[in-house]
Amino acid sequence: MNSNQVDYRSFYDRVGLLNGWDFGKIKVVSEGEQWDFYEEVTRRCKKSDVLLDIGTGGGERLLSIADRALLLVGIDQANGMIRTANANLLKTGKPNIRFLQMDAENLEFPEGFFNIVSCRHCAFHAEEVAKVLVQGGIFLTQQVCEGDKRNIAEMFGRGQFSGSRDDQLIHTYRSELNEAGFSDIRSFEYDATEYYQTYEDLVFLLKYTPIVPGFGQSENDFAVLEKFIEQNQTDQGIRTNSKRFMLIATK
Repeated sequence: MNSNQVDYRSFYDRVGLLNGWDFGKIKVVSEGEQWDFYEEVTRRCKKSDVLLDIGTGGGERLLSIADRALLLVGIDQANGMIRTANANLLKTGKPNIRFLQMDAENLEFPEGFFNIVSCRHCAFHAEEVAKVLVQGGIFLTQQVCEGDKRNIAEMFGRGQFSGSRDDQLIHTYRSELNEAGFSDIRSFEYDATEYYQTYEDLVFLLKYTPIVPGFGQSENDFAVLEKFIEQNQTDQGIRTNSKRFMLIATK
């Protein structure tokens, strides 16, 4: 795991039991997004493929693409997430999806078992991904850039990437993929503007994500948040940014 990644295992367990990491109810408008990650995954996926999704959370996005592959396996290190994912699976009755609690550091699958591996907003280990991919298999990952939610981090004086260069993660991951034997490593990046529609939407985001570590544990956090909203309120909503990068690599 990269030194700038924090271990949020207990945090994600709690969130998984609450909502499965599905933030679909948050009212937010985004301008400047250049791709939808799981659309990029399915564009490269054949119906005969076996797909692994690392950091699957509550499984909502994997369930939404169930008809695009022969078998889809979602893993997450947090027990709460997998419990939510399996509950969601029961509701849909999809026969070709499995959800398993597993750490990305040790992928307990046969070598060359998967045709495609995806990983969205979760740490991965390039050697483990290479081990379970077939030769010629494709790995796609979307990660949060260090410059994400920069005006929030500046206002609070702390953030999940405090002290990191804005391009450190992408270079680290590219290097790790190259060392693991991946070729044709392509990178993409965008910095979109986001407008959260209400105070409650922003509170939910900060409370159930690690954007501002420990948000809400101090009474002063809510005073800081009110000041942030005053300074960033627009006709479209409360303004911040969403900065993402995507890597696509072939084994």
